Amino acid sequence: MVRAGNEDTFLVVNLDTSDTWTPVTVEDEPPAHLSSFEQSSHGTVLAVSDGMGGALAGEVASRMAVDGVRHHMLHFQSSGTFASFPFHEQLRLAVEQANSQINNESMSNADYAGMGATFTAAGVDNGVLTIAQIGDSRCYLIRNGRIALVTHDQSLVWQLVEAGHITEEEAETHQYKNVILQALGAQPRINVVVDRIPLNHGDTVLLCSDGLSGRVRAEEMLDIVTKGSTLREACEALIQLANDRGGEDNITVVLAQFDGEDLPPPGEMLSERIERDPNLPYEIDLLADSGTHAESGRSAGRCRAGAGLG
Repeated sequence: MVRAGNEDTFLVVNLDTSDTWTPVTVEDEPPAHLSSFEQSSHGTVLAVSDGMGGALAGEVASRMAVDGVRHHMLHFQSSGTFASFPFHEQLRLAVEQANSQINNESMSNADYAGMGATFTAAGVDNGVLTIAQIGDSRCYLIRNGRIALVTHDQSLVWQLVEAGHITEEEAETHQYKNVILQALGAQPRINVVVDRIPLNHGDTVLLCSDGLSGRVRAEEMLDIVTKGSTLREACEALIQLANDRGGEDNITVVLAQFDGEDLPPPGEMLSERIERDPNLPYEIDLLADSGTHAESGRSAGRCRAGAGLG
């Protein structure tokens, strides 16, 4: 409701088919084959990115983030070298490579000097949710009528909250609430925080930029999502509520729900932090690495997605 431009963007990509939904590829309703589709052997990546920088630099950074991760994930699926690494390491490396691209562009192009972006991705492979995070865009998991924040903001105020120095309510108005500790493009190398959570039948994943989480509480998100007749309507209602409360920042939300007989019934939420594989390279040569795209395997559940920008 305040800013003239929108520096946020989002990504939904079915890695089996390469079908992609971003604000650029689909401006309004997504095609039916991306609103609901079967999970198969190569998985899915959902992501939200919040750009920062002068002029249009933030928009460029967030666009480069989603494009870079999509490109590298599709390449890794068919790569003779990288297909041997587990899905979560492929996602980590894809985020790292997107960071390198943004950092190089920022250093070589004066118009984009200092640009950066948050990036929070939810990758789904073989019934497991992999969260990869840089910055303070969030991922929530809704299961069995409850909502849980499964990321930790990489920000100064969130460190103060976790240390017990301030409350979450005080963090919302803190003078340093916009100071984040990591962003894509800010440094040549980053520490991608990666967590894995087994999916259960009926799980709903909510990704959002801080334009939503800074204005709408988790309990309110839960109420809107569970009462919404469709994921798209829930996205629109969440964005409208954030706008009604001032809408000082760009607002982006992606919702995805998972079901299927291969997923276990709702149970305890178990999260595992995954440190970087020491064998994973930092530098890659896409031209030198080639392979063939493997055939899709059995279904690993169905994904229904909705997204919105505000």
